[in-house]
Formats: sequence, structure tokens, C-alpha cells
Amino acid sequence: MRVRRRAPAGTPPPAPRERRRGSAARRGRIATALAMALPLTLLTGVNFTAQAADPACEVEYSANDWGSGFTAALTLTNEGTAPIDGWTLAYSYAGNQRLSQGWSGVWSQSGQAVTVEDAGWNGTIAPGASVSTGANFTYSGTNTSPTVFSVNGTICGEEPVDDPAVVATPSSVALQPGATGTFGLRLNAQPSGSVTVSVARTAGNSDVTVTSSPTLTFTPSNWNVTQSVTVAAGTEQTGSATFTASAPGHEPATVNVTVLGGGDSAYEEYFLELYGKIKNPASGYFSPQGVPYHSVETLLVEAPDHGHETTSEAYSYLIWLEAQYGRVTGDWEPFNDAWDVMEEWMIPSADEQPTNGFYNPSSPASYAPESNDPEDYPAPIDPDVPVGDDPLAGELASTYGTDDIYGMHWLQDVDDVYGYGDACGGTPGEPTFINTYQRGPQESVFETVPHPSCEDFSYGGENGYLDLFTGDDSYAEQWRYTNAPDADARAIQAAYWANVWAGEQGNEARIAGTIDKASRMGDYLRYAMYDKYFKEIGNCVGASACPAASGKDSAHYLLSWYYAWGGALDSSAGWAWRIGSSYAHFGYQNPMAAYALSSEADLVPASPTAEGDWDMSLERQVEFYRWLQSDEGAIAGGATNSWEGHYAQPPAGTPTFYGMFYDEKPVYHDPPSNQWFGMQAWSMQRMAEYYYASGDEQAGEVLDTWVDWVLDEVTVGQGGDYAIPSTLEWSGAPDTWDPDNPGPNADLHVEVVSTTQDVGITGSLANALSYYAAATGDTEARDTAAGLLDGLMANSDALGVAVPEPKDAYDRLVDEVYIPEGFSGTMPNGDVIEPGATFDSIRSFLHDDPDWQQVEDYVDGGPVPTFEYHRFWAQADIAVALATYANLFET
Repeated sequence: MRVRRRAPAGTPPPAPRERRRGSAARRGRIATALAMALPLTLLTGVNFTAQAADPACEVEYSANDWGSGFTAALTLTNEGTAPIDGWTLAYSYAGNQRLSQGWSGVWSQSGQAVTVEDAGWNGTIAPGASVSTGANFTYSGTNTSPTVFSVNGTICGEEPVDDPAVVATPSSVALQPGATGTFGLRLNAQPSGSVTVSVARTAGNSDVTVTSSPTLTFTPSNWNVTQSVTVAAGTEQTGSATFTASAPGHEPATVNVTVLGGGDSAYEEYFLELYGKIKNPASGYFSPQGVPYHSVETLLVEAPDHGHETTSEAYSYLIWLEAQYGRVTGDWEPFNDAWDVMEEWMIPSADEQPTNGFYNPSSPASYAPESNDPEDYPAPIDPDVPVGDDPLAGELASTYGTDDIYGMHWLQDVDDVYGYGDACGGTPGEPTFINTYQRGPQESVFETVPHPSCEDFSYGGENGYLDLFTGDDSYAEQWRYTNAPDADARAIQAAYWANVWAGEQGNEARIAGTIDKASRMGDYLRYAMYDKYFKEIGNCVGASACPAASGKDSAHYLLSWYYAWGGALDSSAGWAWRIGSSYAHFGYQNPMAAYALSSEADLVPASPTAEGDWDMSLERQVEFYRWLQSDEGAIAGGATNSWEGHYAQPPAGTPTFYGMFYDEKPVYHDPPSNQWFGMQAWSMQRMAEYYYASGDEQAGEVLDTWVDWVLDEVTVGQGGDYAIPSTLEWSGAPDTWDPDNPGPNADLHVEVVSTTQDVGITGSLANALSYYAAATGDTEARDTAAGLLDGLMANSDALGVAVPEPKDAYDRLVDEVYIPEGFSGTMPNGDVIEPGATFDSIRSFLHDDPDWQQVEDYVDGGPVPTFEYHRFWAQADIAVALATYANLFET
């Protein structure tokens, strides 16, 4: 099984939106942590707020519905002026919903009536404060959300929304002549009665018509359930048409439908077909907020431990997908919208990183050692170990007029399945920043404890989750985030091509604002170029002995596994921290992004030293690939400036790259990070793009050898029959790097030990081969790319592209999770966190997933469960590859 991991962080990490801050009860000290970085039931978010006209109470209700059951989450807020001392919440369902289990309250049901009494510990609610509770239900037929709630006999009435509106998803549709497509409509607020929405063409191409559902009815029960409208393109005209969806008393929604010029571009048609499936609201790739889920299906455990989490990776793929859509259609609003959604939900806002102003660049963070074994945690903080100066903070603050970081956190609970949405006064049910990996390279996803990124001690133990990871003499309420540099770099890579393609169309002004934001992101991405504690690069041995650096002496100029930042919730506490990372994996490098940030005028960041830094990074990244290239052609693991995460002495004879030590499997060991072929395809796709754009001879030499190796390992049969490498086995090591006389790496070898039909990586590989073929004229690479794309489309289904995936590693879902002796706490749903806890015991909601039975049968000795997953990133990777091939070879 493949399990990807993401970013070792600085202090345990993040937070949600629109929250009220708590005050830190104790003074905090900076910790250090380890963080990291993809479907079976569609969950549909249903949200309802009941509030009296002169409110004494407010109840927020949301339901994650998978068709035969759902999880209900309720938040009760005291809107009065006196405390509520003991509460009973009551409401009723209209159908056959039946209670299975509840938490954070005493749940009972009589007929259709549901009652929840406080659990004792949460019985008192101060004015303005909230408590949350939840339960699982089964049902059949229709699952209508409740509309009336009472607390202690008092009804909480509905408060009208200021601006009722019709919402369209997506807002753009592209069609070939004679084809049909769909978009979805819903309301943004619950109406008091039925609302009729009418759809009509209001401008543009008269050869586009509505063929089904020009009139839709929404009621107080189904107002936020998306309904589909089908449009059809005629064969007489091309160009765009505007459709307006209007309703009395509501702001209208508009949808742009573009009819393309037709032609014989088969792969462009494939692209639009798959794009339409991805963007179809009925497919289930997006949350109501427009956030891309990791996967349509929910029971999926790999790097994200739930399918309806998401990653910064998914956001970057959305931006890349919409860049290609803009190239094909000339419609750039979806590209701008994709960046806006990412900025709104995945980049922490100013109130979510509130104490950056206290950051001291001369003392970035306190040192804490990493360890290979999770059982060595919590890791003790050692403030006596010297750390270097942060050379970026001053110029970034001066350039942008803020101390805040403009970068994505890596992991988000989109549907708030865990229930951390109300931490730090946040909004339950909304996308919420979380983290998982914190305890060294041996900690697999099956050994993680998910926790909120904003830590106000609401959940977990006495100190929330902090003392699972770091040892300290006191703990403080805090926020902390971890950035996955490969995702930010991919977003910038997509922005580069968007700018090129929009410029070719004369549309560059339409995306100029987004390009400026991508440039800014690249400025902050430079934090990924630095040693974790800003120590000197090269032969850095001994936590105290390795010198603290000043200026750029702590920069390795590679894209490391993460950068991280955090601080106190309490502004009176007055502290914040930032760290880089000492580990660099070849799979995270992106020479295409470095090329864009150092040479494309619209993308070169505004800070005075940024262009030079990215120019150096580009050179260093290409050298890194050459240093790690095996005798056969595949690229080996990476390098570290901090052996085993605590600046230990590596084994004698360990090769070096500018003084950094060769690490066969940097960052994670379960499974080894050098084992998965996906890292090869992802990373070398960027290299091939860079070679195509720049003609860099050294990049071409690396690709020549790599492509020869890959082509020997790929088979393309008939229909959907193809195979690409999956698991790699390594031996030997590279030569120590000499830039003037690179060694042949005759002792570094790789063997392909298994193959796969992984659809996303197949798409990425086809993309890489396409760019290489376009740059060199290599017909075998071009034909193999086409064969792989044809094989992918032969495996199409209603939602996208998928193949059966046996999940033999799912027996680990019942494995024990290491919890140190003395720790005792609870998850938001009441699951107990204590020694002996298992992956599934602290995620008991998984047992209510309709696909859990396959896993349980397997654990009990049955067959290996097999699923067909629709990961968002994989579908986007395929779609982008289809569009790439069309652009390079069919125009």
C-alpha cells in the first residue's frame, strides 16, 4: 500500500475560520513537531441555523449524509445575558431517521422526536459561549433536515439571512458542438416557503439551449440540495452564452457556457469530458464551499486518514486544472476562482495567525530533537541549543507590510468529521485546519493521533494534544501551521502556464491579480530552502556543536519537506516561531516553479533577494537530480542537514551534496519514502516541463537517462490494459557530489519489484513523457504517452477514471496507536485517547461508514477489501495530461 506523508513541522500545528480567540492560561515555550502529507460514500453537507428574532439561543445543525446514514452535528450557543445551567435540546425528524449513538450529551429518541441532555461536564453555558454535541443515525428514503429546535422548552426561531441568493456550481461550462453539459443550482439560505428558480439565456450564443430543468423548486427542506440543469450546444455557432438563474427576492446566479470550435482534437475532447465529470456537482468532488475533497469516497486511509479531508496538494491541482481549462476555452474566471477558494480556506487569515508581530527573527524557535521511534515522544525542548537567524522575516514584512505568512497549511478536515471546528471559537461544520503526523519517520498514518491546529485545550487531555508530542514544563494555548512546499510550488507552476496561455490569447489582464498572488506565495516559499533551526549547511553534526548561521548560510536552496510557523493565542503572551526543514526529498523539487520565480517578470517576487534565491535554487535543484540519479536512471531519495532529525553523526562514508548527507529514505520510513514510483512521475514531470520551457542541457541529460529507464518498464496493451512501475527497491549510494566533475553513480541501483495501474500517476507519467517528447522529438515517448492516456480513458466511469484497488494494509486500521503512559483524554466525539487505543478506536465514526463492513470482514479473516477510488488529485492529473497532449501534439 502507498502511504504518502507530509511536512515535519515546527511546533505542533493550525486553526479554523471566523473564531473568537481564547486567552492562554500559561506562558508557552516553542516546541517542535513532525507533520506530513487521497473515495467510498458521498457525504453531502447540510447546514441550518435557527435563531430567535430576539434570540436567547442559537442552534447550528449540520449533517454528513452517505445515503443510508448520516452524522448530525449540533452546536448550541447561549445568546442570552445569563448562563444556562443545565440544558435539554429537542427537535424532530420528518422521516424514519433512527439514532445509533451519540456523544457529548445524553441522546434519546421517541418516534421522530430527539432529545439531547447535557453530559454534566458541559452543562453550563456562559453568555455568548457554545457547546457541541453529535450523533450517528441510519435512515432510508428522504433525510430532511430539522427546522425547529428548542432548548429547555424555549424555541430558537429562524433569523432571515441578509442577502438570499441563488448559487451556481460550476460557474463555467465548456462544450463541443452538439454536446451537452450540466451545472448545479441551490440557495444559500433556508427560505420560509417554496422558491422557484428560472433559468434562461440572457446573452451570447443563441445556439445554446436549456434542455432540462429550466425551472427548479426549492423548499425549506431541500434549499441547499444541488439540483442539475442541462444545457446543449448546437452545431451552427461557437462562442459563449450567458445563462441567468433568477428567483424572486434572491440575488441571481450566472453561468457562462462556451461552445468550442470543434476540430479533430481527440484528447481535448477527452479533457472536456473528464473536466465535466469532475466539476459536475452530482459527482461529489467538492464541498458546499467549493473545497476539493481528497476523494469522493470517505473511507480512504493513506496520507489523509479520511476521504473528505483535503490537502494543499488538492487545491494546487484545482488551480492547475483550471489553468488548462482557461487555455482550452479562453474563460479564466474558474482559474481566478480556484485561487480565491484556496486563499479563503487553505491560507490562514490574519486572525488565524494573530501573534506574528511578536516573532523575533534572531530567535526563530526553540530546539527539540526528532527521533525515529514514536515511542520516544514527547520530545524534550532544549532552549540551550543554539539556533540561527531568520534572514527572510525582515524583508518579507517590509515588502508586504505584514508579519503574516502567505502559504498554505497542508491538511484540512473539510466536513469537520473530527469535530474540531469549534476549537478556538471556530465554526462547527466548516473546513477546519488539522494535523496528524508529529512523531518521527517511523510513524505511519496508522499510528497517528489527529488533532486541531488551533490548540485551546478544548479536546484531548489536560494540555490538549501538546504533551503527546513535546515535553515541556508548561503549555500554552497556541496556533501552528505546516506548509507542504510541493503544493505551493505546483500552484505557482500552474500560474506560470496560465500567464503564458492567457498572454497568447490577449487575456493576461484578466488574471493579473492572481499572478501577483502566486508571486507573493513564491516569496514566502523560500522558507522551504532553510535548515530547520537556521543552522549552517554542510557537515552539521551535534545539536550544540553545529553552528547557528546568519544571513543565507542556513540555506540549502532546495525545496525541503516543509516549513512551519506558529505562536500564542494570547497576545499578552507575546511569542511566535518559524522553522524550515533539514530534509530535502527529490520528489518535492520543482525546477519549473524555480524557473518561473527567477525568470518570468510577472512572477519574480517583490522582495529584494528573492530573484537571486530562486535563481540559485533552480541551479541547485537540477544538480540535486543529477547527484541522485541511479545507474539505471531512476532518482534516489534525498539529503539531510540534520541526521535522524537531531544533527547526529551519520555512518562513516555517507556521501554528501554540498555537505548535506545522503538519505536513502528521507522523512518517512513506513513505507520507505524512496519506494513509491509516484514520486518519480510527479517530480520528473516538472523537470520535463522545465526542459521544454528552457532547453537546459543538464536537465535534458537527466531526462534522457530517466526516460530510457521508464520506457523499458512500461507496458501498454489493448483497451485499458497497461502497467507502470509501482514499488522500487534500492541498493548502494551516489558518489559525493562534485559540481565540476559529477560521478557516474555506478554503485547506486534500482529495481522495479511491482507494477500498478495507479490512474493518477499514470496521468502524471504521460504528462512527463509528452513534454519530453515535445522538447526532443522522441516518438517512442510520445506514443507511450498517448497509449497510457488511451488506457486511462478505457477505464472511465460515471465519476471519472478508476481501477480496482486491493487494500491489504487496511488490517492496520485496528493497530495500536502509541499513547504515552499517563496521558488520558478524549476526541470531540468522546473516543478515549489512552494507552492501548487503536487507529479505529479514536476514529469510531469509521465504523458507521457503509464500506466499513469490508474492512471488518477482512480483519476477521476475510478477503482483502477492494475499492475503486476517485481521488481529486488523480482525476485532475489525468485531465491535465490529456490537455497537455492535445496542446503539444494536436494543435
